[in-house]
Amino acid sequence: MAEVKPTVDVGTLTGTIVVDGTVPPSDIIRLDGDPKCLALAAGEERRAEYVVIGSGNTLQNAFVYVKDGLPAAMYPVPAQPAVLDQQKCRYVPRVLGVQVGQQLTIRNSDPLLHNVRAEAVVNQPFDIGTPAQQMEVPKTFATREVMVPVKCNVHPWMNGYIGVLEHPFFAVTDANGRFSIPALPAGTYTIEVWHERFGTQSRQITVAARDTKELTFSYKAS
Repeated sequence: MAEVKPTVDVGTLTGTIVVDGTVPPSDIIRLDGDPKCLALAAGEERRAEYVVIGSGNTLQNAFVYVKDGLPAAMYPVPAQPAVLDQQKCRYVPRVLGVQVGQQLTIRNSDPLLHNVRAEAVVNQPFDIGTPAQQMEVPKTFATREVMVPVKCNVHPWMNGYIGVLEHPFFAVTDANGRFSIPALPAGTYTIEVWHERFGTQSRQITVAARDTKELTFSYKAS
């Protein structure tokens, strides 16, 4: 996420996303339809990443963001691009966030053909082929949209999601299901968490200046 200059009038929102119950193992992905993908996997078993569970039933790849309540303001667009890479026949990261107008660099780190088909509904959809290793293509989004699915026409198991917001107050949960949104102006907000399989949850919270607010969201496994 973008760097926001801290002031005495801001706080921090942190938290954890968990799953209540037992989550079945994800499907095994067969890569042998493309020998190059199979070689890149180097014998590693590849499982679908639509649900990635960590220690303590924590949930990775959940998108957490401020949905409502921010002051009416223009938030600077980060100069640093966000990157969606294609590595070993996967999108890395699977879930990411960008600001409106921020450059998204689409990169291909693999020595084979991939493509990124962004199935936007509000923004302009696009379909970009990346046939060469280390090829990079810049894109931007014109308006808010949570979420924009991306797919690869060449390798159907490759999926990802992009959250587009007009502000920088968003995060994606890590391997421990944790997230952090720093430098959030003091105030009362609607916080929403989105996950590709478990859907959305929202909660209203108040963040005080120079304080840290901790949240836990829990999804049912079934």
